[in-house]
This record gives sequence, structure tokens and C-alpha cells, in this order.
Amino acid sequence: MSYLHIGQNAMLPEKRIIGIFDLDITSQSKRTREFLEKAEQEGVVVPVTEDIPKSFLVCDHPYHRQIVYVSQLNTQTLQKRSRGE
Repeated sequence: MSYLHIGQNAMLPEKRIIGIFDLDITSQSKRTREFLEKAEQEGVVVPVTEDIPKSFLVCDHPYHRQIVYVSQLNTQTLQKRSRGE
């Protein structure tokens, strides 16, 4: 099983990652803002940064419908890491 380092000391199993999203671009959408607000209310948002967040990852989870991880790394960096570059 391969893992993706998403910042700080956080590693996620790649098979659990549903999507990697740019926070600046997607937060302009009303639906995305509603999704993130609902996830926050449900307590399934995990911040992996103390810096300004640049991306978020939606992952499936055995005990919840989905978990949202917020990272300071940009989407290009995360995608390169997932490809092993």
C-alpha cells in the first residue's frame, strides 16, 4: 500500500483519496463552500497545517462517510508526490 505525505507529519493511504482540490479555486463555488461548512459541522475536517491552507483532500473512511484533510501544500505538489516525482 502506498501513502501520500500531505504535510506536517500526516500520511494518507492513496487508495482512500477521492480527490485533491485547490482551496482558492474551489472555494469560489457555493456548493464547495456548503460542502466544507457541512463537513466542519459534522466534525470531519482535519487541519494538517498551522499555515495558510492551500488545498483540501476528500477521503473515504471506514467509520465516516468522508473525511476532509486541509493542507498547506498546493495541489500540484500533492499530485507530483502521488505520482512519485
